[in-house]
Amino acid sequence: MTPPAHLPPEAYHRLLEISRALAATLDLDPLLTQIVHAAADLSDAEAASILLYDPQSRELHFQTATNLTNGLKKGTAVPLDHSIAGLALKRKTPIRRVNVRQDADHYGRLDEITHVQTRTLIAVPLIANGQPVGVLEAINKREGAFTDADEEILTALAAHAAVAIQNARLFQQSDLIAELVHEIRTPLGAILAASQLLRMPQISEEQRQRTIETIEQQARYLNELTTTFLDMARLESGRVRFERNRIDVGALLQEVARMFAAEAQKRGIQMEINIPENLQPLVADRAKIKQVLINLVSNALKYNRPHGKVRLAAYHEDGHISITVSDTGPGIAPQHLKHLFGKFYRVPGSEKQARGTGLGLYICKRIVEAHRGEMRVKSTLGQGTTFIVTLPLREEDEQP
Repeated sequence: MTPPAHLPPEAYHRLLEISRALAATLDLDPLLTQIVHAAADLSDAEAASILLYDPQSRELHFQTATNLTNGLKKGTAVPLDHSIAGLALKRKTPIRRVNVRQDADHYGRLDEITHVQTRTLIAVPLIANGQPVGVLEAINKREGAFTDADEEILTALAAHAAVAIQNARLFQQSDLIAELVHEIRTPLGAILAASQLLRMPQISEEQRQRTIETIEQQARYLNELTTTFLDMARLESGRVRFERNRIDVGALLQEVARMFAAEAQKRGIQMEINIPENLQPLVADRAKIKQVLINLVSNALKYNRPHGKVRLAAYHEDGHISITVSDTGPGIAPQHLKHLFGKFYRVPGSEKQARGTGLGLYICKRIVEAHRGEMRVKSTLGQGTTFIVTLPLREEDEQP
């Protein structure tokens, strides 16, 4: 690594140390966190952020920032046009600005969201193998304006960061493909065997119908599996865009309960909903929160005992809304609880009750955390399990 021309030795050694750390990190979220903190540190800025480029929507989306708690959310979109970050990416060159609020290219909505006045800014494009990856930004130099030395060191950091991000994405994709191939082998094998059986002229009509049902079941499972993998891939790549709006939580719980009413009745399971009358609206992505609830209620039915109960409830708690989904199933042993939200994890023995990918709870947790929420589980053997989803009551930038 050749030292950038105008950097003092201590800055170069710091950059070299960071580059080595980036090369050793293949988990995308920790990697991005390292980059933004290094950018703020090296440029003596109040905050730094990374926006990743989505070629389909032609937008940049905040993936992480040192000030992510100041109203700025993961996934917040910034247009490629009419933003300094977008201009830097289109030109493929760093852009420095002073008096940013008076700049025609400044995307002022961000100042409204973060409640932080942007005074000075430097935006450096992240380019890997000629392809746009995103933009590294630093805002508000602590003293004065950003200098040539700041631009030089952030450009060097951005070059290493872009390659590291690309490598992390490729690692995730290869890992995902390997897991997908492993998971689809069994249903594909079953479909192949059933197809060969159908070719045999001596099988009875009853056997033929059972074989057709097997093919349909395995095909539905494959469809579910590929959809789940796509959901996971989008979440992990940061390309999921959340549409936040006001949600009537009570109405949403009633809607999800109606979806499973026939299945619950068939299994003799009682569904109970407990919602206070004064429950305030929640600001979140309705479709994504519904996806979480569908998964939890589906599991509560699958892993329940016959003639058991599923209870849905919601309540206020310190500026948050907590939603609980409880069942009266066999419960989960303590040694399994800590792994429950892991990728591809299934409680040993659960496959006897229902088939699954082991990704549903992992995806649910990622969705909840993207909303600045928390997802927990409590379980007692022989008595049942309760999942608790706690979400901020509304967006920070909408609070008075």
